[in-house]
Amino acid sequence: MTERPTGHTNTNSNLERVLAAGEFAVCGELGPPRSADAEVIADHARHFHGYVDAVNITDNQTAIVRMSSIAAGALLREVGLEPVIQMTCRDRNRLAQQADLLGAAAMGLNTLLCLSGDHQVFGDEDTARNVYDIDSMHLLQMVRKMRDDRQFMSGTDLEGAEPRFFVGAAANPFADPFEFRVVRLAKKVAAGAEFIQTQAVYDVDRFARWMEAARDMGLHEKVSIMAGLVPPKSAGALRYMKNNVSGMRIPEELIRRMSGAQDPKEEGIQITVEIIQQVREIEGVRGVHIMPIMWESALPEIVSRAGLTPRPDLS
Repeated sequence: MTERPTGHTNTNSNLERVLAAGEFAVCGELGPPRSADAEVIADHARHFHGYVDAVNITDNQTAIVRMSSIAAGALLREVGLEPVIQMTCRDRNRLAQQADLLGAAAMGLNTLLCLSGDHQVFGDEDTARNVYDIDSMHLLQMVRKMRDDRQFMSGTDLEGAEPRFFVGAAANPFADPFEFRVVRLAKKVAAGAEFIQTQAVYDVDRFARWMEAARDMGLHEKVSIMAGLVPPKSAGALRYMKNNVSGMRIPEELIRRMSGAQDPKEEGIQITVEIIQQVREIEGVRGVHIMPIMWESALPEIVSRAGLTPRPDLS
């Protein structure tokens, strides 16, 4: 085990405890339903028990209306899993964001990922007005101000208990220009990020170069970096991501490998396991964030075959 990066504050977050103990962390991800059906959360959650330290709950991902990430997170907590609540800047101004943060904290949700959010033109409400009152950097600063200084963004003091969030952000090692990617990471760390979850890693060499640049700046000692992973189901899925998802780098070798596989889903699981094993050897990588995208049933097999079970019990 390795020492944790400095700057963490006890928030009663299980993910924080795992990282603080020097364990290699595992997060999953769950997209809330496009309905008011609470049972969907419990049904998807059954695949995560015993295999992850926390589960990200997306916030209207790809600008498509879904159940609130905070409400879905509260339902997930009821079935014994720790949610990582995602909050985007697309849909709320600072008043709504701070109100939701207080509400989430009051319900015992204490792990948060701050995001800018996908532009609404990517979703099915493309005439909606985006907000972007503040960006993800300011959101990080606002959350830390509420937690550490017990003040709202305006500078007004809170009148009672402060929200105790373990605060994270996203990073994309694969977008251009490459040299700017680690600079942007440094800015998010300076803004208050305590953990980072990256864009999906398929190009391990490029990711390793980004991690080397992060180490050169000492960022791996200031923030816990978790490599993102999206298990591929087919060669077509990889081609779609390569051609249509901004900031994705997918080697042609992986597409050819999936194309030639007799069982593409099994091959996708094996590819994901191999990438986990490779990124785990890179200095400064503190965990993985597995985004199974409507394939939650694959997560137990991936985590088990990658040698990441049992998960530590630090409660």
